[in-house]
Amino acid sequence: MPIAIQTAERDQSFQLRSVCLSDLAASAHPTRLAARLDPALSAATLAQLQKSPRLQPRLAELLLDNEMDSNGSGWGPDLLRGHDPRRAALLAGSIWHARSLLKLVSKPHLTALVGHIGADAHAFGIRHLAHAIANSLIAEPEELAQQIEHDGHACLGAWLNDSSALERNRVLLRLPVGTAAETPAPEHSNASGQLFSLVVAHFETEIPVI
Repeated sequence: MPIAIQTAERDQSFQLRSVCLSDLAASAHPTRLAARLDPALSAATLAQLQKSPRLQPRLAELLLDNEMDSNGSGWGPDLLRGHDPRRAALLAGSIWHARSLLKLVSKPHLTALVGHIGADAHAFGIRHLAHAIANSLIAEPEELAQQIEHDGHACLGAWLNDSSALERNRVLLRLPVGTAAETPAPEHSNASGQLFSLVVAHFETEIPVI
């Protein structure tokens, strides 16, 4: 291969790597960065660091523990195609607790629940009632919202565990430290593939984020 072509390809790979790392640093949840640097850093300081084009590649490497190939190969859209991982978790959690969603008919309760999880997650869960996991019903909207978020995040973490460390962390870094995505239980591992096949299929019908 001519030297000029090799040089151009190396330059292109370097530029791709730099852009990808910058995007990752900018989109990481501030608690992830604080955990790596200093938990005492203020939100304003963290935001300033994440916005710095000069620092972004270094911050991303710190967050990833140098898991990315040095040439940036294989770096394409993340497993959620750029969609918000919290929203993905709420969609999955709504399927998990769809039987409770169906029984929650009081207008004040519905308003409270939708305020926590969003109207799209509520509708999505009911639409996929046939795939519901939880049999026990939760009547209290705040408790139901908490369980939807917990089980949804746990399913997300279990689903990501089937991927490489790099692909898993590219999604997890956009969530705050300490969600259930970090500690899925066996029941979440058993259901995650089925639930996230529905979530990903839903995302594919939407306009891609990236």
